Amino acid sequence: MRYANIIINISHEAVDRPFTYIIPEELESDIHPGTRVMVPFGRGSKLKAGYCIAVSDKSDIPDDKLKSIDHVVLSQDAAAGKLLELAAFIKEQYGSTMITALKLVLPVKKPVKSRKSALTDFSKEDLDNAKAASDIVLNAEQESVVSDFTREYDEGIRRTYLIHGITGSGKTEVYIDMIRHVVSQGKQAIVLIPEIALTYQTRLRFMKYFGDRVSIMNSTLAQGERYDHCMRAKEGLVDVVIGPRSALFTPFENVGIIVIDEEHEPTYKSENMPRYHARDIAIKLASMHNASVVLGSATPSVDSYYRAMRGDYKLYKLSNRALGGSLPKCEIVDLREELKAGNRSIFSRRLTHLLDEKIRGGQQAMLFLNRRGYAGFVSCRACGTVIKCPHCDVSMSEHRGAGRMVCHYCGYEIPIPKKCPKCESKLIGSFKAGTEQIENEIKRMFPNVGVVRMDADTTSRKGDYERILREFKSGKAQVLIGTQMIVKGHDFPRVTLVGIIAADISLGSSDYRASERTFSLITQAAGRAGRGDFPGEVVIQTYQPDNFAIRLAATQDYEAFFNEEIAYREIGSYPPVSDILAVMITSKDADAGFMLSDRLSNFVKIKSDATLIGPSRAGIGKINDYHRFVFYLKHSDMNALVKAKDIMEEYIEKRDLIGKCHVYFDFNPMNPF
Repeated sequence: MRYANIIINISHEAVDRPFTYIIPEELESDIHPGTRVMVPFGRGSKLKAGYCIAVSDKSDIPDDKLKSIDHVVLSQDAAAGKLLELAAFIKEQYGSTMITALKLVLPVKKPVKSRKSALTDFSKEDLDNAKAASDIVLNAEQESVVSDFTREYDEGIRRTYLIHGITGSGKTEVYIDMIRHVVSQGKQAIVLIPEIALTYQTRLRFMKYFGDRVSIMNSTLAQGERYDHCMRAKEGLVDVVIGPRSALFTPFENVGIIVIDEEHEPTYKSENMPRYHARDIAIKLASMHNASVVLGSATPSVDSYYRAMRGDYKLYKLSNRALGGSLPKCEIVDLREELKAGNRSIFSRRLTHLLDEKIRGGQQAMLFLNRRGYAGFVSCRACGTVIKCPHCDVSMSEHRGAGRMVCHYCGYEIPIPKKCPKCESKLIGSFKAGTEQIENEIKRMFPNVGVVRMDADTTSRKGDYERILREFKSGKAQVLIGTQMIVKGHDFPRVTLVGIIAADISLGSSDYRASERTFSLITQAAGRAGRGDFPGEVVIQTYQPDNFAIRLAATQDYEAFFNEEIAYREIGSYPPVSDILAVMITSKDADAGFMLSDRLSNFVKIKSDATLIGPSRAGIGKINDYHRFVFYLKHSDMNALVKAKDIMEEYIEKRDLIGKCHVYFDFNPMNPF
């Protein structure tokens, strides 16, 4: 008789443990760790889905007390074993139920009837260009990095590397050469990118060297397509998979290298439970496969650069542009002076002049704004009332085309008000420009110029990213307007001007990373200019021209920024100097939520030597009618915070304190609760 330990597909702490089932003789060859099965569960023996996490010849429970597995839903292979181990690590490290972690790493998939070639998404012109690709020619800097990496790899040295390369320094070519060396030894590669918008460009570049043995894994894939890509990976038909953080869970059996491009991006941190960081999961996964991890960025995260300075990572530097040329010339425009001069336009006089000059010269321009939609909040200029969502403590956003105001947290909508709901004044309206308003203004100023916009509103359908990028790259459009997704890794040789409309918007965040994000966004946006035959120019519009993040971004001086920023982190004991655990309690009953946050914080204060901050109402005190309370723990040792998390989980479970409340844990949160 053989037995299986099954985790039931119920996301509840009370059943977050394995249950033992008898494996019927006819299913013995099909049941392995990772296999998805249907089993009778509970008093009524209703069939429930579950995952096998272990198989054994023995059981501590008598056979007459056990039920049998009903049938197999999806059989897994050996790769599932490592993914199960990874799920257990995620559960322990980040605080979640085992079934939630399993769903993350072993998503349910449905097969498709036929397989499409990996190349069917591309135009004939794209494929012709890919086939005509020549071998990679590296400069001396690039060659030095690749040579050192391959030497260590062949010597059996596995570690985490950080490539700090300026924009245009050819990091992608370095990745490709590293991966080719690893793949030649029969291993597989995972390449993480921060935005789905980069999938098309990145995949096309890798196809030049790996052909149709390149696959993608992202949320735009239907379940059947995702299953198909997984099957190709399992069957050894894929050498390289490209995608955002979820690509880490591709069922490869022999991973040799994991590359995280633009590693500084906050999108690598999950905002849903479990709140894992792709970098940390990549390092854990690499240790399980005996693989190397390569991080790359023109503006490395302060966390990663700190670890490199401490010797945890090996640091490589690329200080020159791969195709020659220099970094773009950056100008800071003080918007306060523009107002004094009577200019109330979205664009400064200098940016307007350069836009006219570049457009007349047949060149291209990119305009970057760290916002979405048509405008920001709507408020009354007579009494100061801000229109807020009645269910969430946030201002609503105006979507003028639809004539509606929308809460981006819970989706609540109302018509745009024509008068103030408090004082009934008609002096009510929106403030601050959005991407749509910038687009309309450009079309007014340059009526015969092609303009495309890329933001969350224009890329909601499958294929929108590729369509917009293809239109701009082909030259049909001379101006590209967008939010953060246009400044991440794109390479447009004809772009000679980048305008950063409101550089200091991100400085207003209550997050301790505000300066880091501002520096990174400006530097990355500026790096899109002058990557071809013509020099680039950048105009940085700001009300805070003396802020160190803006000033140093204009000179592209990362080391100077890091030294100043890390000094602030040391003073405040913020990551990476110390680690932070955020604990959030939500409840529709405000009193119950506050009581649990108070009891839990007092308990952990006694049991842990971590510094306690709070508890208090969260920055957004209510979302979708759920009240939110938060407290923070700080400690110089991450293990101490993980132990504190374990203590709190045990305290909650033993005393059954949850009731109508929910508790969430977030280590080193990217955004404050």
